[in-house]
Amino acid sequence: MSTHVAPSELQSTVPRASLDAISELVRDTRSVFDQGRTRPIEWRAAQLDALDRMIVEREAELLAALRTDLGKPEVEAYGAEVAVTRNEIKLLRKKLRSWTRERRVSTPMVMMPGKSTIVQEPLGVVLVIAPWNYPFQLSVTPIVGAIAAGNCVVVKPSEIAPATSAFLAKTLPQYLDQTAIRVVEGGVAETTKLLEERWDHIFYTGNGAVGRVVMQAAVKHLTPVTLELGGKSPVYIDSSADIDVAAKRIAFGKYYNAGQTCIAPDYALVHASVHDEFVAKVKAAIVEFYGDDPKASPDYCRIINERHHRRLAKLVIGGGAVVAGGVGDEAERYMPPTVLTGVTADHPVMGEEIFGPILPVMKVASLDEAVTFINARPKPLALYGFAEKSEITDTLIARTSSGSVCINHVIVQVTIESLPFGGVGESGMGAYHGRSSFDTFTHPKSVFRKPTFFDPSIAYPPYTAKKTSLVRKVL
Repeated sequence: MSTHVAPSELQSTVPRASLDAISELVRDTRSVFDQGRTRPIEWRAAQLDALDRMIVEREAELLAALRTDLGKPEVEAYGAEVAVTRNEIKLLRKKLRSWTRERRVSTPMVMMPGKSTIVQEPLGVVLVIAPWNYPFQLSVTPIVGAIAAGNCVVVKPSEIAPATSAFLAKTLPQYLDQTAIRVVEGGVAETTKLLEERWDHIFYTGNGAVGRVVMQAAVKHLTPVTLELGGKSPVYIDSSADIDVAAKRIAFGKYYNAGQTCIAPDYALVHASVHDEFVAKVKAAIVEFYGDDPKASPDYCRIINERHHRRLAKLVIGGGAVVAGGVGDEAERYMPPTVLTGVTADHPVMGEEIFGPILPVMKVASLDEAVTFINARPKPLALYGFAEKSEITDTLIARTSSGSVCINHVIVQVTIESLPFGGVGESGMGAYHGRSSFDTFTHPKSVFRKPTFFDPSIAYPPYTAKKTSLVRKVL
């Protein structure tokens, strides 16, 4: 029997922040930063420790909120929301002192005596606008980087995931310095008001349309932005691929979180010689993972709301042969794991990021054809390739551009803290995770210290012929 929350239990509304109070909230937060409260290493460490403690102590509440919003099974909620966030906290906590230490760099002989260093300076007051698909992780992981870097943060959780938004609004102030880390709930009006304020950095995760709005708002104050967007992340399956493994791993990544993952494999380009075998094995993997009736599986998520379900249903109906799944049940926000074949570039499902459990499969005659197809479209956030021949995967990596590449697996690259996560072109700008998170929220300030005991007159006018000759020799 399904353990998913009934739709009637999802009708909670997100409390709205007072629009008039937002300017005052931002002003007060900036005052806290200007006072230097967030700069000490001890403050940063204490906040990271408290955040980790919050996740441990309130895990049950968090998992319940994620199940309410998205029907997330415990394993997926723990792995993608809890574990990923805690691992980021642990890494930045461990590296905090070494990354914040002033770093000495070389000084040219002509500038000696002198000392050149780089100071990783906090940017100031950061705005984080989070999405709904991983509503905890994608709210909190940027906060981790911003705190480690010594900033104040205002976070706007997604109103489309109201239970998780409410959890963050209630819980973060109980553990963190609520004068420096603020939560603003609400919808479009509140987000618009926040974007009217002056920020030292804006970190947005979501779609390209809103990303453009964020950039336009940032122009007013020349505010730097990080945009974590998405797009149609392709997967190429070569004739040399292990089809058993490829089908299982692609099905896992595609139907994880019901496909509501920015780096999910959006569509498959399959070598014609293995096309039928691949489709058959993806269908078999669906049954293996979720049984004959995925709707009854406790391990399969739900679509975030009915509006998104209707959008996905149109994509299923709009083209291609449905060989697995279908449109599902809008009232229960259930969209089954779906496979489409016979898809062409003109079908609606190929015209936008799917962001749901629909896998269009297209035949290609060669790697060259796949590369040409990929390169004719906007640069994706992720690109995947399955092949047992290294020359195939090396060529795929060399001849395409994407935010990240993962060979012979999907989506797991995002869990590796040493790899920057971010897009390129229309899939985003900037990166975070691990050291990249710290660097994103700091400015590498150049510092040069020059003693006064040595002050040769050659540096000053009048510029005689002798001085000019000497300058030419030493510079």
